[in-house]
Amino acid sequence: MSDEEHQFESKADAGASKTYPQQAGTIRKNGYIVIKARPCKVVEVSTSKTGKHGHAKCHFVAIDIFTGKKLEDIVPSSHNCDVPHVNRTDYQLIDISEDGFVSLLTDNGNTKDDLRLPTDENLLSLIKDGFAEGKDLVVSVMSAMGEEQINALKDIGPK
Repeated sequence: MSDEEHQFESKADAGASKTYPQQAGTIRKNGYIVIKARPCKVVEVSTSKTGKHGHAKCHFVAIDIFTGKKLEDIVPSSHNCDVPHVNRTDYQLIDISEDGFVSLLTDNGNTKDDLRLPTDENLLSLIKDGFAEGKDLVVSVMSAMGEEQINALKDIGPK
């Protein structure tokens, strides 16, 4: 046995993967899929018949859940596709800073201050107007593949 100490350096992060594999033929409309390294919600799936060389192909039309861009992909139905782990969490809105960041209250009583206001104009104006009126607002935050964004708003009214 050697007396040397070994040092291992790893660039990988501990914990769960950002995606998981799923067979293309089992992904349905309103499901999620990764297209061009972006998490997307599937809006249309069509499957071609098996051709001369075997594989049926799935044609996916999907919308990026953060940017709203339409993406398409064609994958053999027997192959695996990456599916993002998508989480939705509700937080109470505490404050909006001048530089466009929001302060949110988490379930355990801490604050979350690393999220920007959404880029969607309608949602942005609803949040700003509601906050200016002093309403109690709850925002839904969608997170997938290391990105987070506010995507919905609820007015829980006065307590």
